Amino acid sequence: MPLDRRHFLLQSGSVAAVVALFGQSHAASPAASRLAKASPGFTAVPASLRDAVVIPPEYEWQLLYPWGAPTGIAGRMPPFAPNGGNSADEQALQAGMHHDGMHFFPLSGTDRALLVMNHEYTDEQLLHTDGIKEWTADKVRKSLHAMGVSVIEIRRTAEGWQQVRPSPYARRVHGNTPMRIAGPAAGTPLMRTAADPAGHRVLGTFANCAMGVTPWGTYLTCEENFHGYFGGPKEAATAATDAQRRYDTVAGAQWVEYWRFEERFDLSRHPHEPHRFGWVVEIDPFDPAATPIKRTALGRKRQESATCTVSKDGRVVVYMGDDARFEYIYKFVSTGRVQAGRDRSAAAANSRLLDEGTLYVARFDADGKGRWLELTHGRNGIDAASGFADQAEVLIHARLAGDIVGGTKMDRPEWIAVHPQSGEVYVTLTNNSQRGDAGKPAPDAANPRANNLFGGILRWREDGGDAASTDFAWEHFALAGDPAQAGSGARYLSAEADIFGSPDGLHFDSGGLLWIQTDKSGQVIGKPAYASLGNNQMLCADPATGRIRRFMTAPNGSEITGCVVTPDRRTLFVNIQHPGEVRDDGGTTHNSAWPDGTAPGSARPRSATLAIRRRDGGIVGT
Repeated sequence: MPLDRRHFLLQSGSVAAVVALFGQSHAASPAASRLAKASPGFTAVPASLRDAVVIPPEYEWQLLYPWGAPTGIAGRMPPFAPNGGNSADEQALQAGMHHDGMHFFPLSGTDRALLVMNHEYTDEQLLHTDGIKEWTADKVRKSLHAMGVSVIEIRRTAEGWQQVRPSPYARRVHGNTPMRIAGPAAGTPLMRTAADPAGHRVLGTFANCAMGVTPWGTYLTCEENFHGYFGGPKEAATAATDAQRRYDTVAGAQWVEYWRFEERFDLSRHPHEPHRFGWVVEIDPFDPAATPIKRTALGRKRQESATCTVSKDGRVVVYMGDDARFEYIYKFVSTGRVQAGRDRSAAAANSRLLDEGTLYVARFDADGKGRWLELTHGRNGIDAASGFADQAEVLIHARLAGDIVGGTKMDRPEWIAVHPQSGEVYVTLTNNSQRGDAGKPAPDAANPRANNLFGGILRWREDGGDAASTDFAWEHFALAGDPAQAGSGARYLSAEADIFGSPDGLHFDSGGLLWIQTDKSGQVIGKPAYASLGNNQMLCADPATGRIRRFMTAPNGSEITGCVVTPDRRTLFVNIQHPGEVRDDGGTTHNSAWPDGTAPGSARPRSATLAIRRRDGGIVGT
């Protein structure tokens, strides 16, 4: 194990890492008991429709890494072109668009680190000088290069955090980066294509939303809305299979016209190519030459979150959501145990953990109990008679397997976070306006509201406090919305809870504070049902009491997403995604020019990473 990674395990505040290395119970220590009593203590900010970043007066923020900033690769650092004029090759060396999930990997001490973040999708009108009135092959390449992952080096100075440029660690992983496919689905018939007859190699990752971190110090990026990038002639839609329709990979339904210029995106010619997306991808942030790996044992879906913890017997457990209406929550439990140590044998053992194990889907019962249902070929009705030839097909079509075993269809399960002391698991359910519609699933105990506009947060406790257990007890932590609004159905555990809607991002810091981020669509912000909620926001919660304080509100049209607190808890890194998303004139002018302009239309809005600190240097959130 390289020294840098060992330092990450010791300093990151990752309970899973500590358990894996030392085999100790974190919950029993006096330090853990003190941390568990943490409570939000800052000056709460009001809901706001201001086109600005608003934080408590005792805090300050700085812009760190906006779209188009050079990643820091030596000798290859093209500056951002404000008119959108950067080439596809230049975009591959710059920050991508629409920053999302993110993690902080310490290097030496607490003042140098790698910051790794996802770039979820693109706004093609902003990305190209002349928008997309006409698609070209170069625009497709640039669009693919604007998604994926950034690895940047940062250091703390007297003036705050600064990006290190150049850096030997700097790297962009994007939609054309070569990758390896591993696990049970690798090499199987549904993974083979004309370009990759063996089914072991694939170009790229994109639609990268939430993330996870392994106990051995690698980064997991999640491929979410991959389906919108595959298309083809509309007449080919009649040949779509049930599985293709279940994953929305149907010709004619694409968001972008990649298929006209890059053959692999044409469903009518290469129907297996979408099977190679929708996975959790493992990236070694400490080795820029390492090939990213798609881990098929974790199942294919609109992958949202890959939150890792460790079972009582040392196995790695990964919690995942599928971000679509009426989809499922999943858990993967490895067969092998996390191996501590710095030698090659330990590294080799851990590298196989995400390829061998059991995938489960969650069922939430009305009595507050729940069960993890195994998705294994030959069990629970998953067999050839139900359409699955082998385990590879179960994983490639995990949604269909979840249907067979009777998983609970959820209201868009997104980010998942594990409490660092108690081990309780929290998930955001963003919303589901179709719940209870004709032909759609009715409300149930875990998803109790029809026409669920505001979403909520649900939590569960694994039986015996063991992440590998197949049984759990669950409850609602918050049913979001405004309780003062008739018919909202909003409910919070504490009277001291600032209201919010459409929760999305979720992060526990090492002190046990729960950071909540929201993602209301730009088209509904400020509209009657959502008016009292203002722009999207970030809040901080005490899980023990349900007390919730609003910490931050975002610029117009933007989502707040991606959040990580440094191990010393002195800095909070957060992403502002797609500022100005709503176009004021229905054309190309967005409703914000943040962070470079003072009024809509004065500059291209840019997603960006912020570093937020207390002015007195104290612990954030307190």
